[in-house]
Amino acid sequence: MTSPPVVRFAPSPTGYLHVGGAHSALANWMFARRHGGRFLLRIEDTDTERNRPDLLDGVLDMLRWLGLDWDGEPVHQSDCVGDHRAAADALLASGDAYWCDCSPEQVQARAKERGGPPGYDGHCRDRGLAEGAGPLRFRVPPGTTAWTDLVRGEVSFDNATIEDFVLLRSNGTPMFLLANAVDDAAMGVTHVIRGEDHVNGTPKYLLILRALGRTEPTAFAHMPLLVNESRKKLSKRRDDVSVASYRDEGFLPEAMVNYLSLLGWGPPDGVEVRPIAEIVDLYDLADVNPSPAFFDRKKLLHVNGEWIRGLALDDFLARARPFLPGDDAAAALAALGPLVQERVRLLSEVADMVDFLWMDEPPVDDAAWDKVMVRGKAAPEMLDASTAELTALEGWTADGISAAVERAAITAGFTKPDGSPQMAKAPAPVRVATTGRSVGPPLWESLAALGRDRTLARLAAARVRLAG
Repeated sequence: MTSPPVVRFAPSPTGYLHVGGAHSALANWMFARRHGGRFLLRIEDTDTERNRPDLLDGVLDMLRWLGLDWDGEPVHQSDCVGDHRAAADALLASGDAYWCDCSPEQVQARAKERGGPPGYDGHCRDRGLAEGAGPLRFRVPPGTTAWTDLVRGEVSFDNATIEDFVLLRSNGTPMFLLANAVDDAAMGVTHVIRGEDHVNGTPKYLLILRALGRTEPTAFAHMPLLVNESRKKLSKRRDDVSVASYRDEGFLPEAMVNYLSLLGWGPPDGVEVRPIAEIVDLYDLADVNPSPAFFDRKKLLHVNGEWIRGLALDDFLARARPFLPGDDAAAALAALGPLVQERVRLLSEVADMVDFLWMDEPPVDDAAWDKVMVRGKAAPEMLDASTAELTALEGWTADGISAAVERAAITAGFTKPDGSPQMAKAPAPVRVATTGRSVGPPLWESLAALGRDRTLARLAAARVRLAG
């Protein structure tokens, strides 16, 4: 590149930010930041019936949350409608466009009658219809239309396979392709980086620019399609695709951009979990695999867990705070902070890890109760022995609690052949009785934080429930 690149992301204020859109936005942002270019934002708001300002705010908030800052003020496409219409007039005047009065039903009927491929057949090309007859169509010339794609290499389309597409609707409003091409030229966009679903529209985009004599982008990069575990395109109806929902679930923005960067690309040194600043220096569109990329929630959870464990403790506590119900919960988390941080993959999992500390009674997991207390080995004996040992315990420390429960295990019959305590299953009744669950932070530290009186009270309550 002889000059810094200019790229753009163009969301529509008709819905939330989709993970596919975020993937494209991130690729644009990283390309601009790596090469010292500009990352512009254009709001494609010409669909007045579906536009909602509140949805636009949500999209911008998610870009900010991901850390994808843009350069300058966002351009609103609705402010450029006059430019779109002027371009349409120029194409009409040059003979590259013409008015058409064919209804969709007529187009479909003719296609059926001729037995060829569906689509418009150029019926009105030479009829010389006046404005108002219907939509304005582009006159596709013979030949081929080709471009260099940084992801897919050289791409070429036979123009004979491209129908005379619509530039202006019957009501005079511009179609997406016309507005996109005109606005990109006006904004000086040098590289168009977007999803694979735009590949088939690219030759039409280029035909418009060439007919207008406008400067074309230097290159295109059509990013891989994101698919689910069934290898089907991510769908709003079927899959969780809202970036906001991932934020609300407790994913970190650092983890989200880290994972999105890995879709269709991998770092040359194999280190996947790393800061975005490092990824920007390594990311090359030429290394992106054009094949569909699997949006793997399990891997995203792994990446998020790694980022959570990498936070400073104070930062972890601060980020978890919005997912907790109040000050008592925050204090409970502080008591077990490092132990919880090592075990959660989502910030939304934090509350369930420590809720037994702030609630009067622990929320009991019925499945855990049935498995450990009802069908498990010697639960009543283990509760009785633990109660006796913990009541007699001097002091109340994690080490002391551990030793007391080991002695209780021997008394309750949880022993190895050599007579030593078998601690793989012995503490389970104590954990379920005191925390309500069979999994959680280390038990000894949990009981130390819970305190002697509440621990003994919960053991007694569990014993009564078992006897009842």
